[in-house]
Amino acid sequence: MTPPLSPQTIARIEDSFRAQGLMRHLGAEIAAIRPGEVVLRLPFRPELTQQMGYFHAGGTAALADSAGGYAALTLFPDGQDVLTTEFKLNLLNPAQGDALEATGRVVKSGRTLSVCQLDVHALREGARVHVATGLQTLIGVALRAPS
Repeated sequence: MTPPLSPQTIARIEDSFRAQGLMRHLGAEIAAIRPGEVVLRLPFRPELTQQMGYFHAGGTAALADSAGGYAALTLFPDGQDVLTTEFKLNLLNPAQGDALEATGRVVKSGRTLSVCQLDVHALREGARVHVATGLQTLIGVALRAPS
């Protein structure tokens, strides 16, 4: 059984998330932080849609990418940050509903590279529809102050 995250690790994730301009611009929020798993939520807004009224795949992908990155970061030591080196996302169903929920889960946390599973669900009237799934590779880097 994995021990719970320290308050310092949770604060590090929350501080980093607040520093992300894109997530702030999209209106994304953290729904859950657990060891090796982070869930992000993106409420629906017309500005986030494509021409048919569905959530745009770019927003869906950005949410999934960040969820996986923060999931990996929960297992990195203090003083390390995270960068995505590669990810692939398969779109399974139209992303429509009241919100998107992206879950990043660590499959393997390595010394240099980590791999995460990404899943995105659309939430609509109490139902969850699986709209995207993917795989991501991340690298741990030394933490540095934003420029």
